[in-house]
Amino acid sequence: MAEKEKFFITSAIAYSSRKPHFGNTYEIIMTDAIARYQRQMGKDVFFLTGTDEHGQKIENLANESGITPQKYVDNVSGEIKQIWDLMGASYDKFIRTTDDYHVKSVQNIFKKLYEQGDIYKGYYEGWYCTPCESFFTDTQIVDGKCPDCGRPVQKTREEAYFFAMSKYADRLIEYIENNVEFIEPESRKKEMLNNFLKSGLQDLCVSRTSFKWGIPVTFDDKHVIYVWIDALSNYITALGYDPCNETQPELFNKYWPANVHIIGKDILRFHTIYWPIILMALGLELPKKVFGHPWFNFGADKMSKSKGNVVYADELAEQFGVDGVRYYALSEMPYANDGSITYENVINRYNTDLANNLGNLVSRTHAMTAKYFGGVIPTPAEETELDRDLKETVKKAIAEAKAQMDNYHIADALEAIFNMLRRANKYIDETTPWVLAKDESQKARLGTVIYNLLETIRIGAVLLLPFIPSTSQNIFDQLATDVSSYDSVSEFGALESEKPLGQSFVLFARVDEAEFFKKIEEKKKAEEAAETKAEEPEHEPTIGIDAFKNVELRTAKIIDCEKVPKAKKLLKLQVDLGYEKRQIVSGIAKFYEPEDLIGKKVIIVSNLAPATLCGVESKGMLLASGEEEVRVVFLSDDTPLGERVR
Repeated sequence: MAEKEKFFITSAIAYSSRKPHFGNTYEIIMTDAIARYQRQMGKDVFFLTGTDEHGQKIENLANESGITPQKYVDNVSGEIKQIWDLMGASYDKFIRTTDDYHVKSVQNIFKKLYEQGDIYKGYYEGWYCTPCESFFTDTQIVDGKCPDCGRPVQKTREEAYFFAMSKYADRLIEYIENNVEFIEPESRKKEMLNNFLKSGLQDLCVSRTSFKWGIPVTFDDKHVIYVWIDALSNYITALGYDPCNETQPELFNKYWPANVHIIGKDILRFHTIYWPIILMALGLELPKKVFGHPWFNFGADKMSKSKGNVVYADELAEQFGVDGVRYYALSEMPYANDGSITYENVINRYNTDLANNLGNLVSRTHAMTAKYFGGVIPTPAEETELDRDLKETVKKAIAEAKAQMDNYHIADALEAIFNMLRRANKYIDETTPWVLAKDESQKARLGTVIYNLLETIRIGAVLLLPFIPSTSQNIFDQLATDVSSYDSVSEFGALESEKPLGQSFVLFARVDEAEFFKKIEEKKKAEEAAETKAEEPEHEPTIGIDAFKNVELRTAKIIDCEKVPKAKKLLKLQVDLGYEKRQIVSGIAKFYEPEDLIGKKVIIVSNLAPATLCGVESKGMLLASGEEEVRVVFLSDDTPLGERVR
C-alpha cells in the first residue's frame, strides 16, 4: 500500500487572556474544516492547535485577579480547550506554551540563535502595546496608538536582546517573490512586502526585563524570552523539535514543514516575516503556506467587550446547535474580506439553508420513501432529461466544492453544495412524486425519482462532512448507510437499493425570531442583575506600607475556648503560636460555640497592646470578616504555627 501524503495544518495558538469570542472561534472551525477535508482526500493529517500563555498582559490580569499567572492561564486555557472541543475541533495535539518540553526547546532555540550571532544584547527604546505584545517605532504608531488594535501605547526603555532580522531580509524577499503561494490571499503578500520588508526591516526585540511571566533566558535570568519567539516556536516544538537534538524525532521529520498555518490577518507580519526568518536562522524549511483569514465583525463594527457587541460561539450553540454555529461561521466568511455576524443573519441563514433547504429536503424525501415504498430504498429505472439534469448538477457541485476547498474558498465550496440541494428541492417540484404515486403505471418512475433524491442527499452528506460532521452522520443514520467515503461520490448510484431506511428525525428545527430575542433579553437582564455592584462601603483613612508593616499577623491554633461569664458576646480563647501560648478575648459568641472553634487554625494580631474586657485580659485579636454576621478566617490544618502573615 502506498504511503499517504502528509498534511500538517495549524491554527494560531489562542492567547490565554480572556474567553475567545465568535471571531476567535471561527479560526478553529475553519482549520478543522480544512483538516477534515484533507482527511477525506486520503491524506495523513496532523492538526495542531493550543494556547499562548506568557506575557505582560497575562501577568497583569493574574495580579488583578489575585492569583498566580500559572493558575490564571490554567483556567483560561481550560476554557479555550473546552470551547474548541464543543465546536468539534478534530485536532491531533493541543500544545500549551507553559508545557515543560516547549519551555526547554524555546530556551535552547534562543541560546542557539544567540551563540551563532543572530541575537545580540542592546537597549530598546520605543513604543509598546501591551495587549498586542508588540513594539513600534515613532513612524508606525498612529496618533499615539497601536496601528494593529488602536489602543494607547507606552514609551518604553529597557535592556533587551535583539534578533538581527535585517540580516535575512533580502533572502526572505526573494523567497516570497519566488513562492507565489506562500502568503495568501494575494493582497496580504503585497502588504508584507511593501510595508515591512522593502521599506527596511528593523531588528526585533526578543526579550523583556520589565515583567517575569515568560520563559527565562538560561544565560541571563533577568530576561524572559519575548512572546513571539516563544509562541511561534510551538509549531515545531509540538513535533518534538529541539536544536540540541543530534537527530530530530520521527514526528518532526514526518510532518515538517507545515502545509499551511491558518492565522488571523492581524498576526500576519509575525508569521510571514519573523517566523520565516527564525526558521532560516535555525536552518529549517519554511512552511508551504500562511493563510491570513479575515475577521468576523458584529454587523459593521469590530467585536469589543467595551461596546457590548461580543458574541460567543458556545452561547450561540445553545440556540442553534454546534453544526448551526459551524455552518454560519464557514458560510458567512468571504475569502479575503471581513465577515459579519448579527443575530438576525444567523437566524435567517439557519432557517433558510439548514432548516428549509437541507432539513426539509431530508425530511420530505424520507417521508415519501416511507409512504410510497414502505421505507425501503427503491431501485431506479430508466432516466429522463430531468434526472440527467439533476445528476449533472450533482457532478458539477462535487467538482466545484473540491476546487474551492483546494484553494481555501470555504464559503464558496459550501455555496456549491447548497446550490445542489436547492436543485434537489426543485427536482421534487418538477417531478411531483405525489402525482406519480396516484398512477400505478408510474411506480417505476416514482422509484427513480425517490432514489435520485436519496442518492443526492447521501452525496450532500459526504460533501458536508468537513463542515457539519454531526449532521452528515445523522443523515447517514437516516439513510441507514455507511457508504460515506469521498470516493463514493465519483459515480452517482452508490446508495444500495432495496434496503430499509433508518429512523427519521428532525435535523434542524426552525428558530422563532421573536422567541429568540426574548430569551436574549431575559439573559441580558439576568446578567446585569448578577453584575450589580454592592453599595460602596465606608473606608478607613489610607495608610502607608510602613504603618501596615507595624501590624504583626501570625498563625495560631485554638487549643481551648469558653464563654466569658456575664458577657453574652465574648468568648475566651487559649491559642498556641508555636513559640508561646496566650489568651485572647473575642466578641464572636453570637456566631460560634466554643466546641466549634477548638482545634481550628486562625490568624491573630499578635502585637496588639493587652486590654481587659469584662475583667478578662486579652493579648491579641482574632482575624474575622463581617459585622452583622461575623466569619472567622480559618486556615488549613497543615499551616505551620507562628508563621508571619504578610
